[in-house]
Amino acid sequence: MPNLEVDSENPAASQKLAGNGLALSAATLLAACGGGSGGTGDAAQAPVTRSPSAPISDVQAARFLVQAAMGATRADMQRVQDLGYAGWLDEQLAMPPSPSRWDWLVAKGFNASTYRNTESGWDAAAWRKMVASPDTLRQRVTLALSEILVGAIDGFIGGGWRTFSAAAYLDLLEANAFGTYRNLLQQVSTSAPMGEFLTYRGNVKYNAATGALPDENYAREIMQLFSIGLIQLNVDGTPKLSGGKPIDTYSQDDVMGLARVFTGWDYDLAGGDTSTPDFKRRPMKQVASRHETGEKSFLGITIPAGTDGAQSLQKALDCIASHPNVAPFISRQLIQRLVTSNPTPAYVGRVAMVFIDDGQGARGNLKAVIKAILLDDEARNPANTANPAFGKLREPMLRFTSWARAFQVNSPGDSWPVGNTSDPATRLGQSPLRSATVFNFFRPGYAPPSTAISSAGLVAPEFQITNESSVVGYINFMQKAVANGINDLAADYAPLLALADNASALLDELNIVLAAGRIEAGTLAMLSSAVDAMPRGSDSTRKNRIHAALVLVLAAPDFIVQK
Repeated sequence: MPNLEVDSENPAASQKLAGNGLALSAATLLAACGGGSGGTGDAAQAPVTRSPSAPISDVQAARFLVQAAMGATRADMQRVQDLGYAGWLDEQLAMPPSPSRWDWLVAKGFNASTYRNTESGWDAAAWRKMVASPDTLRQRVTLALSEILVGAIDGFIGGGWRTFSAAAYLDLLEANAFGTYRNLLQQVSTSAPMGEFLTYRGNVKYNAATGALPDENYAREIMQLFSIGLIQLNVDGTPKLSGGKPIDTYSQDDVMGLARVFTGWDYDLAGGDTSTPDFKRRPMKQVASRHETGEKSFLGITIPAGTDGAQSLQKALDCIASHPNVAPFISRQLIQRLVTSNPTPAYVGRVAMVFIDDGQGARGNLKAVIKAILLDDEARNPANTANPAFGKLREPMLRFTSWARAFQVNSPGDSWPVGNTSDPATRLGQSPLRSATVFNFFRPGYAPPSTAISSAGLVAPEFQITNESSVVGYINFMQKAVANGINDLAADYAPLLALADNASALLDELNIVLAAGRIEAGTLAMLSSAVDAMPRGSDSTRKNRIHAALVLVLAAPDFIVQK
């Protein structure tokens, strides 16, 4: 394959493809991404009326899967066309979970004591599910939840076995991805990994003799990040105002009162000890002698003195989960992770109403919420593909899985050696469950400063991890993965061989499967000209042409910006 590698020491420099005049400029690519990111605010496109029985085109099916899946194949697109959008969602929602990360790690022997103080096995266990699990909707929602209820392997500290803490936590999110948000909060709040990450495992009550107070970390973050946010919201996600100013959702007194609930929780070592990782996936247990039994007042409620730890937690989570902010706060973030960075208030409001009541009296039914997000007219309306204020930057992990799933990437040795892809200069700049902080890889309200996006009052969260270095690192990493695989990890390009001698046909296919038909005709013509200048006629030259075409599409702003 011709060398497309961009100079990471000089990221603004352009490298030409085999002298054909096609330049990949990191600075140009970054600027182009900025022009297409963001979402729709007041400039929402008018809804269109479409027959529910109207055929779904290839482009429409591919676009739906960009939002709903970890990647798409022609077979996946055909399934959407056969079942319809709602039918495909119902099939995915009913699909049994694929084997867990935990069980794969045990089968591979990573529970041996030699691995206790390492992270060995984690990246393979995580990427294996993201790339190959058939329950693609569940994997996409699990990824979204992991970026809202954030935990990270480097913060899972206590008792060793960080790999198994990470597996237990992501398996927990996956197991509850289609349940209720109230139950998800329960599972997260009693999980050993979260107890480690936000430092309330072993949390003790107030000590009058020493002045020690309960750790407030989780009490603050469960409100700020996991449920209600910092300011009071209307059901459509817009701020409630008093005197023209937003209204806080909680105070420091609320944090202090809620922190008393999260005292006395610790590992459940029943039936064993820390010599095996099993305690990492058992819910934490309550140690009565460490629990604060006095009154606990927060968010307008008071848990009476003498209430035990388990009951206190139930009452606290019932209070939090029923707060009016939860529906718009969580609905908006799920829309951001799946569809668009800037959903209209009307879109948020429609989804939030389903969160409040799924039509059968249930609150926080994530199955219903996910369907509402993906079937909403704002998500499905094809007019929004032409709206420059609609869409989102694809996060790097999803760019990788889009390629991997489209071409049946597999690991014959079942080793899944993708590795830690966190380095932005040489890899993706993002890796599963490796956020540096509890605030995720990027904040939902981030707007790149001094850009048209921020000037328009829009946000573009993924741009917080996007810069010239990361753009270059991504392209170089993908070039190597496309052409050479990663150790035994390899793609199957056999279906493309028959198209390889015809650059236009090859690029048309890649445009549909990877970019949902978003790459404009002028760009396709330029790419086609570059690929057509390469040798053809043999299997080796065809493979080179496929590799080059793939890298060019994966680097194209119209692929990187999801519409």
